[in-house]
Amino acid sequence: MIKESTRSLYLLLLISFPLMVFGQYTETDWKERDLWMKTEFLLKMVGVEQGDRVADIGCHEGYLSIHLAKKVSEGGRVYAVDVRSDRLEKLRENAHKRSLGNIVTILGDYDDPKLPQRELDFVFIMDTYHEMDAHKEILQHVKNALKPGGKVMILEKLKEWVRDTSRETQVASHSLAPNYVREELKQAGFTIVSEIDDHGKWERENDKQMWVIVAQKPE
Repeated sequence: MIKESTRSLYLLLLISFPLMVFGQYTETDWKERDLWMKTEFLLKMVGVEQGDRVADIGCHEGYLSIHLAKKVSEGGRVYAVDVRSDRLEKLRENAHKRSLGNIVTILGDYDDPKLPQRELDFVFIMDTYHEMDAHKEILQHVKNALKPGGKVMILEKLKEWVRDTSRETQVASHSLAPNYVREELKQAGFTIVSEIDDHGKWERENDKQMWVIVAQKPE
């Protein structure tokens, strides 16, 4: 027989697991995320304006895509990319509720976000780059999708317990340090134009430091 204490722990894990996996990406947590991720500041920092064409790679249920859609307004366009069709379906529902018709959803491949060529002003990769095993190929696709002078913004979290470890160790912990990404962007032909070493704590957890890099495609 299962002891009562074991049964209680098991039930707690069943209840908590979906929250741990999907928490920060569900609509109920978006307002809180606005605060700890300082989203409006990031959009102003990179210079998103009405009429821009932008992409959100790793869009999940549309948190950033919806912010971007409001920012670029009806004259602009947001390409929301994910490798899971269920997330894109939920994003479309969230956009429909807000009467946003300028979001185009794209079911990407793990090595290709399938973006239009030489059309985009900005590409955003938020808490997703560490998941990209084919990051070299993806950066080339991003570069090809950007207009001359277009920019890519990458935001990641560096967990304290994997700081100063190998890239492989960090990625296994769903984390990544900026020094790896900085070099990969340069190797892909981008120029680093702005960095934030400490953008605050991911989900306000003290052992998860956010950082931001903005890089530009040559004119």
